Amino acid sequence: MSHKIVIVDDHYLFTKALEDMVNNFEGYEVLFCAENGKDFIDKFSKQKIKSEIVLLDLNMPLMNGFETLAWIRSKQPDLKVLILSMNDEESNIIQAVRNGANGYLLKNTTPGDLKFALDHVLSNGFYHNDVVSSALLNSVNAKPQKPHEALKDQEIRFLKLVCTEMTYKEIAEEMSLSPKTIDGYRQVLFDKLNIKSRVGLVLYAMHQKIVD
Repeated sequence: MSHKIVIVDDHYLFTKALEDMVNNFEGYEVLFCAENGKDFIDKFSKQKIKSEIVLLDLNMPLMNGFETLAWIRSKQPDLKVLILSMNDEESNIIQAVRNGANGYLLKNTTPGDLKFALDHVLSNGFYHNDVVSSALLNSVNAKPQKPHEALKDQEIRFLKLVCTEMTYKEIAEEMSLSPKTIDGYRQVLFDKLNIKSRVGLVLYAMHQKIVD
């Protein structure tokens, strides 16, 4: 009896080639293909025969891979998910694995590696290749980011102006923004830096040497 696979990817030619490839693997059969997460959910709910592994792309319209993965983990926790994507950014790999993906493959993988990954996911529950292992190791060894390092350029500019004697109204004029927008910047900094007052913003900026 063959293991049932589902492919979720919005590129028809790639999907067709992948379907033919998987169907040629001994012991595997593609149950159906879907163009995106919404299409997958619709087709999955109508299937009497349930799949065991989903080969899932990340970048798709209507409902992307991360959204689809979240739905699967919420509604079908036993369903295995193997990400198959062109995206090799470590942040996406880490996010996918932390959100419950059982493995992550790049689309330039060989047929042999794909077959090995499918076998490994079924027998062990996961498949961590060099791509995943390297991303996870780098995330562990990465220097923790300070809160202000995630601020946008305009937010940094606003923070520096907060450290002057200018009023919020004058800051708005200096930045050519409305007072309401400036209030929004202030609240964003309060939230991102976990600070509750203008004095706190000034002290933080001085401590982090954002201003002298």
